[in-house]
Amino acid sequence: MERFPWKFAGVTVVLLTAALLLVSTFKPGVWPNKEINLGLDLQGGMHLVLEVQSEEAVKNRVNTLSMEVKAKVKSEHIRRISLDWDKGREIAVRIRDRKNAGLFETLFEKEFENSLDVKSKSVETDGTEVVILRIKDEEADQIKKMAVEQALETIRNRIDQFGVAEPDIRIQGERRILIQLPGISDAERAKDLIGKTAMLEFKLVNTKDSVDGTPPPGEEILFQDIKNEDGKVVNKKPWLVKKRASLTGTHLIDAKVNFDQYNEPYVGIRFDKKGAKIFETVTGDNVNELLAIVLDNKVYSAPQIQGKIAGGDAQITGRFSMDEAHDLSIALRSGSLPAPVEILEERTVGPSLGDDSIQAGLMSMCVGGVLVIFFMLIYYKGSGLIADIALILNIFLIGAGLAAFSATLTLPGIAGIILTIGMAVDANVLIFERIREELHIGKTPRAALEAGYDRATLTILDANITTLIAALVLFQFGTGPIKGFAVTLSLGVVSSLFTSLVITRMIFDYFLVNRKAKSISI
Repeated sequence: MERFPWKFAGVTVVLLTAALLLVSTFKPGVWPNKEINLGLDLQGGMHLVLEVQSEEAVKNRVNTLSMEVKAKVKSEHIRRISLDWDKGREIAVRIRDRKNAGLFETLFEKEFENSLDVKSKSVETDGTEVVILRIKDEEADQIKKMAVEQALETIRNRIDQFGVAEPDIRIQGERRILIQLPGISDAERAKDLIGKTAMLEFKLVNTKDSVDGTPPPGEEILFQDIKNEDGKVVNKKPWLVKKRASLTGTHLIDAKVNFDQYNEPYVGIRFDKKGAKIFETVTGDNVNELLAIVLDNKVYSAPQIQGKIAGGDAQITGRFSMDEAHDLSIALRSGSLPAPVEILEERTVGPSLGDDSIQAGLMSMCVGGVLVIFFMLIYYKGSGLIADIALILNIFLIGAGLAAFSATLTLPGIAGIILTIGMAVDANVLIFERIREELHIGKTPRAALEAGYDRATLTILDANITTLIAALVLFQFGTGPIKGFAVTLSLGVVSSLFTSLVITRMIFDYFLVNRKAKSISI
């Protein structure tokens, strides 16, 4: 190739790079973070459809508003007013004085008119005015929408930290989230992590009253799982705690797994400046009291406060296994879900089904490839052999491209490769027919080759660029399997242009220029 050193060097670099990328798929570490990932339909995994209970997010917002109204009433010194939240969308305000009613109306118009509507007003027989406040419909709709979007991002963060390669997570409809996790082996652990609301609260424990019977106003009974040495739950311990949390996980900035003096894992947590200040105040004001650490309405531990705790660090203990501590730290770091989620659909694709899909896809690819190879050999003879070499290199380059982008290969992706096999020789067919025409009118092999490539190149570029545009549109707006098809089709178009216009031309030039061939076998 002394006449074409730069072309030969460039092609050699491309092929060697492709070889390294492909080897990294089968021997990880050759080229870090460069390998082909298999989709759910090929390697097995989990398919989930979740429904976000967005109405709960609306209720939580109404509860927050009721607490804000109560705090404002107290700060404005408006007396003889009581609030009652019915755990729905409404807040009942009872005002036992006409003067206070006027003050409350002024406060409402100033502070809460943007979020709440006055649904009704009535006066009871004793003169008490009852005002029913209801969250505005547009406010509720926005909360629902934000709840689903926030749930999507929270779940995505958890799965990313869990270590799943190329998960497919997207919103379906108004309240549903589709999740596909390729390669998941522990389905129950993944479901538990995804569905954990992870609402962290610190609540003071009432040690004076009994946990039997109805709890006093403003308090509730929560339970703690008691585990044996093997980590199995053997009993449940009741705790009487304050309903209102002294501190919540909204101020959490970090959570990680640590080990105590007995080498048992626990979750160490850290609060931001505001959370650290609240935690210091709570622990300083309640020395010798018990502070329950509550996650999703379950008590994990209730240590005694020995003194004021500054710095914003705390611990969550509870006879965790390493996996439990790890998953809890992930859930806390990624933030709590704005509303509970319910699993509507669950499917597990076994690896054996994925193997069957791979075998069927490879078989169809091999059969299609062999038929194309034989056709080109029979119809175009020696030139057909050059086209077949380009075809094999084309598949080789597609695989390298998938590894380079760490793309996910799916069953539709294999279909894209099979389609590319047919398209790859199409360019060579156009070139070869042009060369034949030039040879038939008496041109020399070198001149016929030049004319054949020059006249066919523009047509080939037009056809492949339009296909590439369609593939890019599919990738941009498609999801899941459609994206997999678009990726392999795009890579196939680019690699087929390279192999049919560059590599085949270089081989022809080698024989006609370097080896001084007198004819073209076509």
